[in-house]
Amino acid sequence: MSGRTLVAGIGNVFLGDDSFGVEAVRRLAEHAAELPEGVETADVGVRGVHLAYRLLDGYDTLVLVDATARGGEPGTLYLIDATAAGAADAADGAAPPGTVLDAHRMTPDTVLALLGTLCAGTGAAPPRRIWVVGCEPACLDEGIGLSPQAAAAVPEAVRTVLDLVHRTHEQTPDGDLVP
Repeated sequence: MSGRTLVAGIGNVFLGDDSFGVEAVRRLAEHAAELPEGVETADVGVRGVHLAYRLLDGYDTLVLVDATARGGEPGTLYLIDATAAGAADAADGAAPPGTVLDAHRMTPDTVLALLGTLCAGTGAAPPRRIWVVGCEPACLDEGIGLSPQAAAAVPEAVRTVLDLVHRTHEQTPDGDLVP
């Protein structure tokens, strides 16, 4: 593989905390000098189809930054190893049954399913590792701007991504992260 990492901010800037990933990646770009060689950032927003096609360019690692509702307190950060789920979707080569590929509602799991379909058709390989840095949203209602809880989590999300990409680039030969 290429040794490349893509950090993608996902979300709709018109739906409150759904814009968490977009804001976190915007702030991460301010730390570009601290990123290891081969790490790229992208504000994907709601362009999930674009993300799936971009991943065909060959990345070893994908880090998705997104609002992630898991039932915790608003502003809680999660680091989720989504490699197994992403690998399963890519191996299937098709979207899960009942999945509607709506370009304006492409959730990360739908993007990974589409990537599986695209990889099967092109012979490209999906990322070996997929991580999600997620923030528990407080409000996903229409409106621009993060809630105070999500806004307060942005600097920690940036630190988490920086730590993750540095550890990812220090992997052992079998792909495990250096502790």
